[in-house]
Parts: sequence; structure tokens; C-alpha cells
Amino acid sequence: MSRLLLAVLFSTAAVSAQALPPPCNSGLVWADSNGNRVVDRGEKPLAGIKVSDGVELVRTDGDGRYLMPVVDGRTVFVIKPPGYDLPQRGDGLPDFWTHIRIAPGPILKYGGIPASFPSCRNFGLVPRKQQAGHGKTLEILVFSDTQAKSTTDIDYYRRDIVGPLAGKRNARFGITLGDVVNDDLSLYPALNQVTRLLQLPWLHVAGNHDLDFDAARDEDSLLTFRNSYGPDTFAWEEPQAVFIGLDDVVYQPGQKPTYVGGLREDQFAFLQTYLPTVPRDRLLVLGVHIPLFDAKPGVETFRHADRARLFKLLQEFPNVLLLSGHGHTQQHVYHGGDSGWHGTKPLHEYNVGAVCGAFWSGAKDAAGIPDAGMSDGTPNGYASLSVRPGGSYSLAWHPARDAEETLALYAPKVLRQGAYPAWGVYANVFMGQADTRVEYRVDAADWRPMARVHQPDPRLLAENLRDDQAENLRGYDRSPEATVSTHLWRGALPTDLAVGGHEIEVRFFDQQGGVQSARTRYRLETAPP
Repeated sequence: MSRLLLAVLFSTAAVSAQALPPPCNSGLVWADSNGNRVVDRGEKPLAGIKVSDGVELVRTDGDGRYLMPVVDGRTVFVIKPPGYDLPQRGDGLPDFWTHIRIAPGPILKYGGIPASFPSCRNFGLVPRKQQAGHGKTLEILVFSDTQAKSTTDIDYYRRDIVGPLAGKRNARFGITLGDVVNDDLSLYPALNQVTRLLQLPWLHVAGNHDLDFDAARDEDSLLTFRNSYGPDTFAWEEPQAVFIGLDDVVYQPGQKPTYVGGLREDQFAFLQTYLPTVPRDRLLVLGVHIPLFDAKPGVETFRHADRARLFKLLQEFPNVLLLSGHGHTQQHVYHGGDSGWHGTKPLHEYNVGAVCGAFWSGAKDAAGIPDAGMSDGTPNGYASLSVRPGGSYSLAWHPARDAEETLALYAPKVLRQGAYPAWGVYANVFMGQADTRVEYRVDAADWRPMARVHQPDPRLLAENLRDDQAENLRGYDRSPEATVSTHLWRGALPTDLAVGGHEIEVRFFDQQGGVQSARTRYRLETAPP
């Protein structure tokens, strides 16, 4: 290469470098009245809006401007305030973030976050025409573990969950608590197009199956996830509640286990800065993937030191709810002093069941959709959270194929008249807790209490037996092996009634004081010795 050509190249590079503005981490937050993501004439700036990069927190000034330090690798996001919505990105997700990625990151199979020269980013907030004020109930949809491993699973998700649900609930927004896919991160766009059919703003928490497993360190393990869904730490404010999403999967490449539940120092820095700005008169909801309780007895599945630090930050709030996923079963846990919680009342953690149930397994129905029931007998589905003024709330589980079903019964079909009453009816109350009142009666007789039992659901045990005895596979994957359910009740069936059919009625009293019920039948026959 000639000296003249080299001189021209170096001169051109110098001019280009001088022409580039410095990296920018500032911008305007304004009232985007028409939601077109463009500052139109007459649209006004918004003062006092919180903006963060997952560590620092600033508020916009009187002109709606924010300014933050440029830190390569962080994701800047606006915290949506009450009374506003967010415009949509081209992929249908809410538009509230931008990445600061100057230097190229590691080369990853699924792409990570491409390097780009960060320019100033403005954030539009869409004023609500009908305000969801303090006097109204807020409803959100809660998904966990959609966990699609293929386009076939995405089709199950569309037909089993999204299609029947679309337009059916008066929800403000939705959230998925991790394991959006099952390791194949290339499926994100296709799955997002299905979730988009719900026509709701949708937030995403990262799970252990959302990691870049070819990353060499935890700091880079969510680059592809963040490129699709934005910050792995975020907040969202409504008049009735404040929601915080946290990545609580600590990747440990080369170690066993490969990951553990916990939080990073940058997340604690964000919480320490943000929580003092959160009003105490509303519910504070934390959404994570890995449960904060020890999922295996004697195993620290969530780092206890991190849990203690988190609980200390939360304990001054009068109303806190934890939402977690990961387990593909469903249960309620109340934290107290034994797990480091020292608030004025026990801290409720709802460990949400899975959209995919047991990984889209089991025999298929007439529509070709797998049974997908979970190992504790809970049908696959989704949850809803209703928040009332003052911080009180209620939760519900909605099975995919019958969104109003709240319990499932199992009873023998026939018993011998006069036999010892050793056989019973079982009630799997999907949202049942230790203090849930469950009762039964036969043929409209007096109500009798049912006993809470810790054993597998016999409905799933019967399905396991059908799989065992089948000469050919009944589905792509078998239903899961039945495990102990935390929400199962039993009542002994009388055998001293008349020969013939008898109706069993089971009822339970839900959190709101309502009564839910279901019925089944059994028959008594005589038999010679």
C-alpha cells in the first residue's frame, strides 16, 4: 500500500472521528399523546419522571430532560409512572429502554447485543384517557415458564393459552416470570408474535433457560435476552401497585450447579436507590424466576445472604408480594424469621405454576394439544393478580382448558356396600393453602371437613399407570411422575348407604370469602363373599 493511500486513509479516519458526537446518555421524556414515538407539535415534556440504567436513578428536570453517565454495557430505561402507558415497539413490546453498547461484546451463538454508537434517546409516555385511579381494582396477568423448545411448542402456546385468553380479561398488562423459551433463544421473535395477540403491554423476567450458555461469565449471560426484552432489572408503577422485575439467576459457568438463585451488586444498588421513592400506600410486587425459599430441603437454591439483604430492604413496606416460577408446580410460602424476614406480617411468596405445565408433555387431546398437567396435579395455565386500593390483593389460577376451574376431584367409581370405608374422594384445590377450608358431603347430607394430605394426586398416579401399561407411546413425552402436592385434601366415602349412585359435592372457601365447588359420583353395589 502506497504512503499516499495510507495518508488519505488516516486523514479520513481522523475527520470521521472528529465528526462523531460523543456517546450520549441523555434525552427527553414527553407526553406522546398519539403514541407514535415522535415528538409532535404541542406534545409537552414531563418533569419528575424516573430514569435508570439499572444502577443509577435520576429524574427528568422541568424541561423533561434527563442526563446520566455513559457506562458501556448498561441498559437505560424509563420507569413508567401511574396514569401513563407506553408506546409499542415494532415487535409489539412496550418501548421503554435503550442499550449502551459501544465496545463489541463476546461472540455468542444467539447474537447478544450488537455494538452501536449510542445516540440520545427520548422516551414517550402515553397519557391514559381513562385513568385507573386509586379507587379502582388493578388486574394483571402472570405467566411463568412458557418454555417453548420448538415452533411446535409455540403453536401449543398459541392454541392452548393465548387464543382462548385474548380479549377475555380486563388486564392492564402482563408479565412472564422467566424461562420464556427452553434454551433456544432464536425462538424469541416467533413467541413474541404470539404473545402480541393478547394486545397487552408485556414484561419479561429472565429465567435459567434464557441464558447465553456460551457466555464465559454471568455478566454476559443475558445479552441475547436483553437484546429482545430490555433491562433485566426494571420497575413499573401503577396507582395501586409498584412492580419490580429482577433477574435472580446467577450463572456459574464451569461449576456445578451451573446456576444458583441470587442477586448482583448492581441490583442491590438499584433497589437501595429506587425503593425510597416508592409510596408505602400501595402493594409492592417483586417478580423473579427462581423461588426465594429453598426448593430442595437442605440445599441453598437461593443464596441466603442475598435473601437476607433483600428482605431487609423490603421489611419497612407494609404490603409486599413475591412472585416466582421455575418449579413447574404451584404453592404458597410465607416467609418469617426462619428465612430472615422480620416484617410486621409474614411475607407471601406465590410460586406460580407453568404455562407449559410439565414441558408440554402427556397424551394429546382431540385438538392435538398435550395434557401438560404438572407433577402436583395442577393443570397448566396462567395466574391473575387483582390489586385493590390500600395494598390488598387476591390471586387466581386459570387452567388452560377451563379458565374457571378451581379444583379437580378424584373418587373411585364403585365400592361394595358395607365395606370398611377405607376409600376416599380427593380434592386438588389449585390455589389451596394450609388454612384453606375444604368440605364435602354425599347426597346433600351435612357438610364434613376434609383433611389436608401430603401425597401425590391420584389422578396423575392413574395417568402414570396408563402410560406404564400402554403398548405404544401415548404422546411425545409422558406425563410427569406424580409428586407430593401441597394442595390436596381427602374425605372418606361412606359405604353404608343404599345400593346405587351417590353424588359427592366438594366446596372450599377462597381468599375473598367466596365458595367454589365441584361434584362427582360413585356407586355402591352388593357382592357375594
